[in-house]
Amino acid sequence: MGKQEKPKFSSQVSVKNRKARFEYHFLDTYVAGLKLMGTEIKSIREGKVSLQEAYCYFNNHELFVKQMHITPYSQGTHYNHEATRERKLLLKKKELAKLESKMSEKGLTIVPTRLFINNRGLAKIEIALAQGKKLFDKRDDIKQRDTNRELDRMKF
Repeated sequence: MGKQEKPKFSSQVSVKNRKARFEYHFLDTYVAGLKLMGTEIKSIREGKVSLQEAYCYFNNHELFVKQMHITPYSQGTHYNHEATRERKLLLKKKELAKLESKMSEKGLTIVPTRLFINNRGLAKIEIALAQGKKLFDKRDDIKQRDTNRELDRMKF
């Protein structure tokens, strides 16, 4: 038979935005669908996505994600997509209204935290209503992580 080849497309894709947890306090999370092109979903299934610079904003009562980098599909022709184009997020009207009213409060923003493929094979994005951390909050987080690391080392 020969050796087993790794499939080109993975059904278990989960890309996280680790920087977001350090920069923000998450108040509420939602799972939204994405309006994508054919070559974009193929690149996502290959795992070629970055959420580091991504953010969400409202335009005409619709939610969009901007600066989410999806690498152009390697086998795409002239129908290939632009890497950092804005993409529409799909949520229920009730959720959109709630988020839009919360966004009007000072200091709150919507941050994409994770992109994954669900069990039906659809790309979903987890977004969080977040509040920016202050510098001393970030220092507290670093201190807490260091003490936990030291305690774990002492156990072994």
